[in-house]
Amino acid sequence: MTVIDDRDSARSDGQPARQESWAIEATNLIKTYPGDVRALDGLSLHVPAGTIFGLLGPNGAGKSTTVKILTTLSRADSGEARVAGIDVLREPARVRWAIGCVGQRSGVDSAATGRENLALQGRVFGLRGAELRHRVNVLLERFNLTQAADRITRTYSGGMQRKLDVALGLIHDPEVLFLDEPTTGLDPEARADMWKEILRLAHEEGITILLTTHYLEEADRLAKRLAIIDRGRVVAEGSPEELKSELRGDTVHIELLNAEDVEKAHGVLGRLEELREPAREGNLLRARADRGATTVPVALAALESSGVKVASVTVARPSLEDVYLRHAGRAFREADEGGKR
Repeated sequence: MTVIDDRDSARSDGQPARQESWAIEATNLIKTYPGDVRALDGLSLHVPAGTIFGLLGPNGAGKSTTVKILTTLSRADSGEARVAGIDVLREPARVRWAIGCVGQRSGVDSAATGRENLALQGRVFGLRGAELRHRVNVLLERFNLTQAADRITRTYSGGMQRKLDVALGLIHDPEVLFLDEPTTGLDPEARADMWKEILRLAHEEGITILLTTHYLEEADRLAKRLAIIDRGRVVAEGSPEELKSELRGDTVHIELLNAEDVEKAHGVLGRLEELREPAREGNLLRARADRGATTVPVALAALESSGVKVASVTVARPSLEDVYLRHAGRAFREADEGGKR
């Protein structure tokens, strides 16, 4: 679903009307790579200023391609895009001054200190003298890197390097910050620290953040709004709660003892009126039910009568995994593994 501000009207093509509060606008972006690989297939986004907007999707969904186009690192075959009100195709140099970008791979110079990395980045953006020193010190303190500022960064932990990456993206005080898979490879403690800093940047400083991730929990925790991307298109958009609330009832998870029984069990569940949208993933089956607690005994009895042995059953409220399954027609983990191949 796409929610449009009450003050705006929709255009005849169904896209939100143009307004100054859109920090990022992308309309019908198409990008094809050699071998007729269509990375983006008509993708459209409208990101309100001052929010954390998540792009959630499995590997290969088109998230990084979207970021490359919006940050002027790649050109779309067709479509339009504006960042901070600036056309990315016509005025790419202006866009680069208005944005910060943290890629999947670290941009830190491992042979330099943290302070040297920040100072060099600041000089690239025209900062000099006392202004530069002040900005470097502010960022070192903000990311709790002051004590390590004069150490060579190859000695930094993964979490420290990632913090420095974000600090580099903020050195020139950009209007929009792009974070492309910022917590991939971090341990749980470092990931939690990064989540806190991302939330602080948006809530206290009003920076618009576009966050790409394939971590469902990360999107749920951080994004005020998010777009779920699959095969280069936005298949659902809204706040995490809005998207989950569209799915009425409960999700029933049934784990089988024997993986070879999955096909039979899938057929059994598909014939039950109490269940809908059955899906399978490994030896796990998932289905929707209006009243999960009363439906479970019916499902277990049907499986038992068919000779299918069950290891465990759980009933839960809808999750973003269920939202993805509903709109993309396949399990998120299945899509994520497919994108890695």
